[in-house]
Amino acid sequence: MRVMRFLIVPVLACAAGAATAQVSVSATITGEVVPGVYGHVVIGNRPPPPVVYAQPVLVEPAPVLVDAPAVEPIYLHVPPGHAKHWRQHCHEYHACNRPVYFVKSAEYEPGYHKHDHDHGHGHHDD
Repeated sequence: MRVMRFLIVPVLACAAGAATAQVSVSATITGEVVPGVYGHVVIGNRPPPPVVYAQPVLVEPAPVLVDAPAVEPIYLHVPPGHAKHWRQHCHEYHACNRPVYFVKSAEYEPGYHKHDHDHGHGHHDD
């Protein structure tokens, strides 16, 4: 199996107590795309990684501005349940109005069992 390495920038959103304000935190992690590490995958000048769907997914098109450059698709690594129900999860990644390619990882392979690889760190849709 060939290991593909990309730069991943996880995006986390947290509610501050009962307040309605949201705090966004981002970090840069280098390494391979692996189960349990989710967020923006920075391709750089490398070839694109394997993706779940051939066409990018877009939930809410951005307003069209005259002479504005087209919005380029972004690559995200998300749990399979998030990709399957993207309309319900796109806001967590601040990507509802962006075309998104979902990057494949072992989680998307038949026979992958999350509990075999999860050590109690977080809970995500299957």
